[in-house]
Amino acid sequence: MFSSHAADIAVRFIHVSKIFSAAGSRVAALCDVSGEVPRGSVLTVIGPSGSGKSTLLALCNLLLTPDGGEVWVLGREVRRWNPPDLRRAAGLVFQRPAFVPGTVLDNLLLAARLHNRRAADPEAYLSEVGLPADVLLRDPRELSGGQQQRLALARTLVNDPEILLLDEITAALDPSASRDIESLILARRAERGTTVLWVTHDWEQARRVGDYTWLLVAGRLVKAAPTPQFFENPPDEQVQRFWGGEPEGGKMS
Repeated sequence: MFSSHAADIAVRFIHVSKIFSAAGSRVAALCDVSGEVPRGSVLTVIGPSGSGKSTLLALCNLLLTPDGGEVWVLGREVRRWNPPDLRRAAGLVFQRPAFVPGTVLDNLLLAARLHNRRAADPEAYLSEVGLPADVLLRDPRELSGGQQQRLALARTLVNDPEILLLDEITAALDPSASRDIESLILARRAERGTTVLWVTHDWEQARRVGDYTWLLVAGRLVKAAPTPQFFENPPDEQVQRFWGGEPEGGKMS
């Protein structure tokens, strides 16, 4: 199942399980997930709400630790990483970013300081994500939703991560803003060879941006394939059940 060339793999999951306790019972968020993400590729992860997609990302930078199995990032099992170093190498961007009190510049500088880096040219990071330099002294809360998401991305890029972990980052944006963010991510990938793990409910987005696509259902990886093959027409029974008759271009529920 796994590649024999470990140096070509950015992230590898080996029989990974994650258990949460809720209301006195144990709930399996992930069950025996195995798979690998080649360096420089875009993996899109789709599935219904509660299927374990966000948990999968959180395991990649030690926001969570696996209860079973192993997660390897850039050739090292995550528990052997120093967490700040891992979080610089594998930067996570959330759907609803949180900002520290202060200005846009304060947020960029803090992100760099947390990982012992210097944001020598903050304007350059804003430019890369399509924000004008004149927002540097503004409060992030004054920005539009699309601008806040661009800032969250810029804050992560300050640390020059080799891997981007994107958790539904365009879910709250209008189609135009969503496409703009897609273009930014794909440009970064093309220029720097960044590996991207991209969780999305929008299967048309997954089809557009992914090199590989995984379908998680109830914590299990039920289908993994190169994206064109994954979305071949007609889809196989597992994917068809998940789509549940959703019209093309629709969103997964």
